[in-house]
Formats: sequence, C-alpha cells, structure tokens
Amino acid sequence: MNIQSEFIDLDTPTGIMRTYIHRPVAAGSYPVILFYSEIFQQTGPIERAAKIMAGHGYAVLVPEVFHELNPIGTVLAYDDAGRDKGNADKSAKDVQGYDTDNAAMIAWVKQQPWCNGRIGAMGFCIGGHLAFRAALQPEVEATACFYATDLHTNVIPNQPGQHSMERLSDIKGELLMIWGKQDNHIPTEGRAVVYQKLTAANLTFTWHEFNAQHAFMRDEGERYDPQLAMTGYQLALDMFRRNFA
Repeated sequence: MNIQSEFIDLDTPTGIMRTYIHRPVAAGSYPVILFYSEIFQQTGPIERAAKIMAGHGYAVLVPEVFHELNPIGTVLAYDDAGRDKGNADKSAKDVQGYDTDNAAMIAWVKQQPWCNGRIGAMGFCIGGHLAFRAALQPEVEATACFYATDLHTNVIPNQPGQHSMERLSDIKGELLMIWGKQDNHIPTEGRAVVYQKLTAANLTFTWHEFNAQHAFMRDEGERYDPQLAMTGYQLALDMFRRNFA
C-alpha cells in the first residue's frame, strides 16, 4: 500500500506540537494510530516504523513528544548528547502535558475525512509509556507498548494520583505489552510489578517477553533484532486488526 506523509502544527495547552502524519494514498477512511517516539523524537527509525504501520492501512500520527522544551522540528541524535537532552526533557515534562497532547490529537483527527473514528496507540521506549498513557483516553481502543520505560518508576513528574499505574481503571481497550528480557532499563522486578498491577486491575492485555535488549525494534545500532522486530510488528498489526475489524 502506497503512503503519503505530511505534518500539522497543532495547538495544545502547552504550545504548538508538530505532528507528522503518514497515511495511505488511496482515498478512503482509515483507523488511526497515535505513534509515540523514543526520547529522540521522530528520528529515521521512528519515521520508518510509522510508515510500516501506515502501509498496512492506518493513518499514523507521530507527535513531537517534548514540543514544549525544544524548537519545532527538533530531532535528537542517537549519541550521549542526544540521550542526555532527551532524558532531561523526560524528567522536565509533567505527565499531564501528555494527556492534553493526546486530547488535542484525538480532537483534530476525528475531524479529518480520512479518519474512520477508530483510534489506537503504539510506541517504543518512553513512547511505549506514552502509548500506555494514551490508553487512558476513552477513544483509544487498542494499544501496543514496546519496552515501555518508567511505568515502574517515578522518573516522569506526576501529581498525586496521576501516575500512569494509578489510573488503570481508565483503560478500557486492549493492551499489548512487549519487553526484552535483557533490557537494562526495565529489570525483571520492574516488569513483574507492571504485570501484577495489570492483572489485579483485570485489564485485557497480552504479554510477551523476548530474549532481546532495549530498543530491539530500532533499525539502527547493534541492539536491533530484525527477526524479533518483524514479530513485534505482526503482533501489533494482529491486535489492531482484531479490534478495528
């Protein structure tokens, strides 16, 4: 399926948020996936991942997750300086800012003729957490979280009662949780905490742990595992297809 790409600068309560849109060229309306990047924003690997999903019949929106803290169009490099800046941004942005970002995207996309009204979310690394956060929105029906960082920590600033794991009752859709067993950002005990809380909340979710490192979906660098990446995409596509059929 051929796709087209563009961007829109959306108004949010915390400023303009550039959002990249990848969607099929063919006329028609499609389900939407809110696609959340790593701390580096829309890098080459994130853009290619979003386009893979778009090529399967989805309109994919990639927001600049730290738009309040950087000039529009900022892409951080996969190096120490980029990592330090991205982690600083993660620690500086209040979690409620992601909620208003999500609401702004959902309100806008529901007005587009190419949106059929079905909305899901997906993300890698901090984006896995932000996809999980998007699942708090009642419009989000299915969510794929790849090695979601900081669900088990308090690194992201939260108001009392606003930690993502404290609002599980707001999640109504299906979750797909994918992890790497050799991920040094999310240790075994951290994954266990998340699993136990999702189970106790009686959420609908599927859980997969692979022998892989953090960022095994990223098609640059030594941690990339092409075979597992293909498996991950297929699991996400199966879940979205099941929920949007």
